[in-house]
Formats: sequence, C-alpha cells, structure tokens
Amino acid sequence: MENVIIGMLIGAVPLIACFLAGWWISIPFVSESRIFQYALTGLLLGTLIDVIFLRKWVRHTYTMKLWVWMGIYGFYAIVLFGFFMGFPVFHVLLAVPAGVFVGRWLTHRSVDPARMRKAAQHTAVFTTSILGLVCIASAAIALLDPSVAFDLQGMLGLPFPVTPVMILGIILSGGTLLLAIGWWLTVESVKRVYQFGRPSRSLGA
Repeated sequence: MENVIIGMLIGAVPLIACFLAGWWISIPFVSESRIFQYALTGLLLGTLIDVIFLRKWVRHTYTMKLWVWMGIYGFYAIVLFGFFMGFPVFHVLLAVPAGVFVGRWLTHRSVDPARMRKAAQHTAVFTTSILGLVCIASAAIALLDPSVAFDLQGMLGLPFPVTPVMILGIILSGGTLLLAIGWWLTVESVKRVYQFGRPSRSLGA
C-alpha cells in the first residue's frame, strides 16, 4: 500500500506537468480547438515517462536526495495554488503527506529520537515557509483585486461594506492561523509516523 501511494504521488508529477506544458505552450501557436490535442499529447508523454521510470523511482524512494522531494512538494503547492485560484487554505493539508514521508524516511534510516525531533522541526520550517509564500501571493492578489471586498460582503452576507483594513485583518489573522496549523500538522505527522515505525522505543519529552 505504501508503494502504491508513493507511486501515485510521484507518478502524477510527469502526468500533470506534461499535460499543462502541452496545454500552455500550444496556446500561442495553435487554434483554440486544437489546444486539447497538444495537452493530450503531453499527457501521453507523461504516461510514457512513468512507464519507463516510475518503478525505479518508487524502488529508490528513501535513497533519493531530499531536494528531489522538496521539489515535488513545491510542484504540488504550485498546482494547488492554480487549481484553487490562489485560495491558500487547502495548502495546509500538504503538511500531512510531507510529515508522513519524513517520518517513514527517518524510520528507514533508523535515526534516534533526538534526530527525529530535529528533523521534524526542519521539515516544519520548510513546509511553513512554502505556505508562507503562498499566503503572501494570495494576499497580494486579494489586496490588488478591487472585487474582493464586494465578493466577501456577498459571500458572508454582511450588511456593511468590507474595507481594505478589514481585508488586511482577515489576511493577517487567517494567515497566522494557517501557518500555525501547518507547523503543528507537520511536526505531529513526523512524530506519529516515527512512533508507529518504532513502537518499542520511547520518544521521551
């Protein structure tokens, strides 16, 4: 089951990347009716890449350089940013698979609890930093878009107009909460997966 999940996470990267590349690169050069053909070609190319390399990638999951997985994490963060049109709430969920992977990676390397705790903190720094960049980009979009105040008023059913100060307050409070949740999810995911993999060893304080 673990290999299946890892295969899905890695294998989706070439599929999505090639599909989007075929879609966006073709836009300036072909008619609108033919764009999907190029996107489909990109998807087939991604499938071919998976057929050739995916089994090898899964087999070497825990011996790959960490920067490869950091790149995969960044890729999914970008995809989510585009899919949800800059809405950052769902990005916090990426902390869970990141923490699970690092917990399993630490278990495979048989690290001691002290190194685990340090690795959990480093992982949280990375995931929270990416989430912070996403929040900054989302905030910039919200502050520059003149329709955001009207959209918020209608969505929340407010009887008063939403001011820029209110929007800024929502951004700061909501962003801080998201960062805190993302940090906690990352650390807890690492710890719990590590505990599950090493049930006979106490993690201490």
